[in-house]
Amino acid sequence: MNIQRATTKQLEEVAILFNEYRMFYNKPSDLAGARTYLKDRLSGNDSVIFLGFEGEKAIGFTQLYPTFSSIGMKRAWILNDLFVAKDARRKGVGDALLQAARAHAVETGASSLSLSTAPDNLEAQRLYERNGYRQDETFLHYELSL
Repeated sequence: MNIQRATTKQLEEVAILFNEYRMFYNKPSDLAGARTYLKDRLSGNDSVIFLGFEGEKAIGFTQLYPTFSSIGMKRAWILNDLFVAKDARRKGVGDALLQAARAHAVETGASSLSLSTAPDNLEAQRLYERNGYRQDETFLHYELSL
């Protein structure tokens, strides 16, 4: 398995996986929209995307968004998306992508790497906990949908 930081040259591979990821969360297929969204993120350096490859085939990705910790006075990263193609699961792809995300956070001097997942996504929760993530018991998370 090979993990690479994605560039606009890999836009099509990322877009296909990103579209499947969105459909996993019950969104309608929109490959053109996925392509546009990701092209904007990559060309604007708004996010960092790592792709997992098996041979020449992209089989998973993770997308990180930068933020900052006021308390820690450092950069922080939000691991917003992680997806592994159905036929590539249980082969260590998720672990490898999480390790690439962690290495990137360390290399950029970040204070933390955070993520969230659906309460019923128990398989993902086990993956995250195996990789050292712990559920936040100090702060409650709130969101304002617009």
